[in-house]
Amino acid sequence: MNTNNREIERKFLVASLPENLDDYTHYNIQQGYISTDPTIRLRRRDDEYILTVKGAAYANGLDRAEFELSLTREQYDKLWQKVETGAIVKKRYLVPLDGEHTAELDIYGGQLDGFMNVEVEFSSLKDALLFDAPEWFGAEVTGDRRYSNASLVKYGIPVK
Repeated sequence: MNTNNREIERKFLVASLPENLDDYTHYNIQQGYISTDPTIRLRRRDDEYILTVKGAAYANGLDRAEFELSLTREQYDKLWQKVETGAIVKKRYLVPLDGEHTAELDIYGGQLDGFMNVEVEFSSLKDALLFDAPEWFGAEVTGDRRYSNASLVKYGIPVK
């Protein structure tokens, strides 16, 4: 996986969980940050290892450049020694919303135990702006840096 793309997404808190959650595809994720400015993230998703570099956000936090590189476990383990933050642990559920979109529902453990958020990625800004969130989504926090994973690992869950 060598990708150099734009990431267009909206992020929400979670008002309620969808039914039959364990019926959906899900992954165990551990991630940490070598740097939070610029964002350089290491992530293990089950047995997959990924280094991600993210650019500055623009378009009200909806859009940013993102580069991902697959790593071997050995590369991941060596780079993990450079992580400057604690680890985020979460379970990610992929919940189909309609023919085009999938909700990525994250339920956190560890120091963020019980926190939940959900993201939806889009192919265009227009598509993102026209998206109508389902009822189980809570307040939108797109562009609120306090809810970025880099901020969550450094400062904890924001006080509303």
